[in-house]
Amino acid sequence: MTTGTWQADSSGRKRPWLTLERHEAILGYAYISPWIIGYLVFTFGPVLASLYLSLTTFALIQPPRFTGLANYARITTDPTFWKSLENTLYYTAIAVPVGVTGSLLCAMLLNGRIRGRALFRTIFFLPSVTPIVAAMMLWIWIFNPQVGLINYLLSLIGIDGPGWFASPTWSKPALIIIGLWGSVGGGTMLIFLAGLQGVPIELHEAAEIDGAGSWSRFWRVTLPLLTPTIFFSLVMGIIGALQLFSSAYVASSGAHSVGGPSQSTLFYVLNLYKYAFMYWEMGYGSALAWVFFFMVLLLTYLQLRMARSWVYYETQSGGI
Repeated sequence: MTTGTWQADSSGRKRPWLTLERHEAILGYAYISPWIIGYLVFTFGPVLASLYLSLTTFALIQPPRFTGLANYARITTDPTFWKSLENTLYYTAIAVPVGVTGSLLCAMLLNGRIRGRALFRTIFFLPSVTPIVAAMMLWIWIFNPQVGLINYLLSLIGIDGPGWFASPTWSKPALIIIGLWGSVGGGTMLIFLAGLQGVPIELHEAAEIDGAGSWSRFWRVTLPLLTPTIFFSLVMGIIGALQLFSSAYVASSGAHSVGGPSQSTLFYVLNLYKYAFMYWEMGYGSALAWVFFFMVLLLTYLQLRMARSWVYYETQSGGI
């Protein structure tokens, strides 16, 4: 029973309603309220709005007109959707495994006792903090078919370099190389470094006493204990690769149209951007965004299911 600012407890005695615990809880909610309000207004609200817009025809200059599932039906017959999906999966299937493997190798190299280790770690990490637009301007020059550095070096050994961003065949490999330059040695490498330093040295010493060589210790001790780190890096790497936008936009918006040549760099998010902000088809762009959301959700769920068969956690019973 509550009366004013007092309430009766189970024994009938009155105590203040605003107890210390409630006072701290109210203060806590008051402190985080700016973030909650900002999230509801600038994130969750637009997400719900995009769900509604995906069911409409909306060209910004006119009110949205409800059309039901017409945008989603259009997606299934849109050739640019399938082309962008193909390009995105191609990029992801190559860039993510190579990037994770390269980051692990760099972490193992920089985890050893080598001279200038701190300097090498800084050098390897620098590409991941370089502004992507500035880096892309440099890479566009490096991959230039006529005056670029790569084709010049290839010409010294008698090889005619490809057209790179001017070629539908070589544009995606060029973007994969740029992506690996930014990802190998970046945040993923730091995560692997932390994982390597978390492997108990006693396990390596015990394996060495039992006669295990360097490769055997890595395969039977280090790698099983790194599987949670590998799994996390794969999940985050796939999500990041599926969202490729900036490098493809800058690379393809110079000498030819965005997504060119011949739609070879038209990745999913870039295709979404073109429909929403270049063609002003906000309804169709919102539908593409929701399809993309469910694709990422499905891929992440499948990875979580498959992880049960190969990811080892220290809390599991049994040996490695």
